[in-house]
Amino acid sequence: MPDSGKQYAIEVSELRKAYGELVAVDGISFQVEAGELFGFLGPNGAGKTTTVNILTGVSLPTSGSASVFGHDVVRDSFRAKETINVVPEVSNTYVEYTAWSNLMFTASLYGVPRGEAEKRAEELLRAFDLHDKRKTKVKGFSQGMRRKLVIAMALINRPRVLFMDEPTTGLDVQSVLTIREMVRELNREGITVFLTTHNLNEANILCDRVAIINHGRIVATDTPENLKRAARRVQAVEVSFDRSSPEAEKGLASLAGIKDVSRQGDKLRLITDDPSATVKAVARFADERGLNIVNIDTPGPSLEDVFVELTGIGVPRGGGE
Repeated sequence: MPDSGKQYAIEVSELRKAYGELVAVDGISFQVEAGELFGFLGPNGAGKTTTVNILTGVSLPTSGSASVFGHDVVRDSFRAKETINVVPEVSNTYVEYTAWSNLMFTASLYGVPRGEAEKRAEELLRAFDLHDKRKTKVKGFSQGMRRKLVIAMALINRPRVLFMDEPTTGLDVQSVLTIREMVRELNREGITVFLTTHNLNEANILCDRVAIINHGRIVATDTPENLKRAARRVQAVEVSFDRSSPEAEKGLASLAGIKDVSRQGDKLRLITDDPSATVKAVARFADERGLNIVNIDTPGPSLEDVFVELTGIGVPRGGGE
């Protein structure tokens, strides 16, 4: 491991978790820097949830070690848990309680003194634009408001590391943008964020680094841009025609050198080994079928392309592990 004398926010070494013959996590190692916004990506069943459960003290590893700010999650679990909190994918609010009561109850679970908890709750409710709703029962909240309250509850104990599981799943566009900006702001304030997500675009725009896990093993860890640059074999050609052609997608997929074709809005995205040859082939394809090319582009690989290249499966569309 690099720089063994350095204390990381999260440090994982040869971590393994087996359920009988089923190996969910297979000897993974990685570090998360203090103050980093770290993405943890992988398809369903890859080992994401198992890893997070170990890091948050919900599950014990079969072997290997993990620590949070130097506190071993097994041998020093109480200290480790003091430094963290979790934003689950499914809101864990008590809908019959008011926003204020939810915050006070969460504070009591973490042993936050009453006076400090009240002060902190006031700060969070104002920061998350929920202060006017502090005496309202949560069952009357929108999904976006509930999500903000869940994040506020996770901050009541002033954690140094915040684990966030699919924080924007199921939200409308405006709420997604709001939550993403909140995540950025929390990170700017010095909180280390460990973001588990299926949303590759979200990881691309939010994370300093990402780790991709597949079949229980880490297959890559780097910045989104470095991962995209490293995927030299993954090239793309994007094309849009003047009219929709149901046969176009199937026809383009049959062209030589095309590894995959997917529709993205009004565009078709072609994964290829040779973008230059593909552009010429697409032009011939369009001419033969009387299609006019409205736009054709050769963007660099996206994080989604890298994900497909490294895992060998299609891009995930949502849901938990």
